[in-house]
This record gives sequence, C-alpha cells and structure tokens, in this order.
Amino acid sequence: MKKITIVFSVILMLTLFVEKASAQYYFYDNKYYDNPITFELGGSIGVMNCLTDLGGNKGVGKKFVKDLNLGKTNFAGSISLTAMYEYMLALRLEATFGTVEADDKVLAKVAPSTYGRYERNLSFKSKITDFMLGLEIHPLYIIGRNNEDKEPPLISPYLLTGIGFFSFKPQGKLNGKWVDLQPLSTEGQGFAEYADRKRYSLNQLNIPLGIGAKYDIGSALSVRAEFVYRKLNTDYLDDVSKEYIDPTLYANYFTGAKLTNALLLNDRQYELNPGHTTVVGGERGHSKNKDAYFTFNVKIGYTFGRERIKR
Repeated sequence: MKKITIVFSVILMLTLFVEKASAQYYFYDNKYYDNPITFELGGSIGVMNCLTDLGGNKGVGKKFVKDLNLGKTNFAGSISLTAMYEYMLALRLEATFGTVEADDKVLAKVAPSTYGRYERNLSFKSKITDFMLGLEIHPLYIIGRNNEDKEPPLISPYLLTGIGFFSFKPQGKLNGKWVDLQPLSTEGQGFAEYADRKRYSLNQLNIPLGIGAKYDIGSALSVRAEFVYRKLNTDYLDDVSKEYIDPTLYANYFTGAKLTNALLLNDRQYELNPGHTTVVGGERGHSKNKDAYFTFNVKIGYTFGRERIKR
C-alpha cells in the first residue's frame, strides 16, 4: 500500500503542475474555461465475476457468457485518477477490489450432461486486488475534433485497454473454514515428480479490455457505466488446471494439518461418492483456456483542471 500511496502522490503533484501550465483553449460553459488537460478523481461500485474451470453450465464447458454463473457474482468497487486530453484520450490509474468464486455444485440439476464436472465437486473463493494503468479512447470527440460548429456529444462512449497487475489467493472451504489452496500443491506444483508444474505466483499481470459510456452531469461531476474484462495469463485463478496426481506423494512433502488438508482438498469426489476411486492422470481441469475475471461498475467522477472565468 505504501508504494501505491507514493504513486498517487506523484501523479497528484504532476496534476497540479500541468493544471497551471496548460493553455486555455475554449469555453466549457459561461463560467469555466477548459484546459487541454483536465483531471478526474473517481470512485465506483459494481459487481465482479469470473470464468474458470469450475462451475458453468451443461455440456463440456463453453467460453464466456455460455458458461457464466450469475449467482456467483459479488460486489466490487474502485478508486481512480484520470488525466484526459481534450476529451479524446485519457490515461487512468485505477485500483479495483472485489471477490470471485465458483463451485461445481451449481451443476447439480444438469449433472448427467457435464461429463464429470459436477462429480469433480471442487470450489474456490478468492479476494482480488487489481491495479490498472489504462488508456481510454473516445471516438466521437476524435471524429468531431475539427468541426467547431458541432456540439459535443451528450454521452461519450469509449474503449479501454492497458496493463494491469493483480493479486489473488484461491481458498477452499473445509469443515467450515477457508483454507489457502496454493501452498497445498493440489496438482503437484513444485514436486520433483511433476517438474513441469511450477508453483504459480499469487501476483500477476493482466490485460484489461473494456467499453464504457461517460455523461457529464455538470462542470464538476460525471457519471459512467463501464464493463472491463481482464485477460489473464494463468489458469490457476481457481487453483484448477491439469490432471490429478498420485496422492501418496503428499506424505513426502507435507506433514500434520497441511498434509491432511492437501489430501482432502486436491480431490473432493469422495464427498459425493465415498466409494469413488480417482485415476492418477485423470482430468481435473482444462489448461487450454486461461481464466479471466470481469467487472461492471457505475462510476462517479469529480473533474478538476478547469479555470473559472474572471469577470
């Protein structure tokens, strides 16, 4: 958090400097001049969901909305600082906080058609902290830039992309308590017997891709509606990706409660069928498609950088 505070402090100082140095270029209204660069301090509230190996709908699993479980949607929020150049382009620094989760039990009603995904019986939950440096592109202002007689759009749709950094910590619920899954090497990560499976990092980069629309309530306030999809480079957001390992190996690496938790959480098919025998190398997850999470937020922004007209 200290590093983030320093970053925001530096941006704020640059903001104040540029605000003074920018040349006035047109009237915003009969009370304010607009500068080439204006700034917006914003906050939002919305929802967050994810697309992983777990949960979904009938069949073998589909991409994006066809496998989305709306019942696993959680609240999310964000704070942001944006520098906008002539309403056409904007650079945004934003911190987003939320929770994602998924559970194979949602497949109970369509279990016969899920090819063992319901019987897999895995679930997870994770808090998400996401930092994004994003670029907004407002096409209507770009198109109408050289047309002085054209009124600015009432609502400005925009595209968003950039680079993100996020932290996560998948957990599974066991006997009423949430247990961290990554240290348990549920798919043999870090074991010599599975040298190709490295322990995944809980802090990674992502690529945000979004769309939104902005509406100015007045000279100081604006409201936005925005959808942002985060493309990840990991398939372990839910701690599920590859095949089942030989459970007897856990005794070579873990002891005590950690050993017990690893044995109970790497394979949970016994909870639905105590007589089930899992085949080593059987499919636990599907590593071909990476995981993702996304947000839909309503944002309120306070704009500063305009100068009051002196009369």
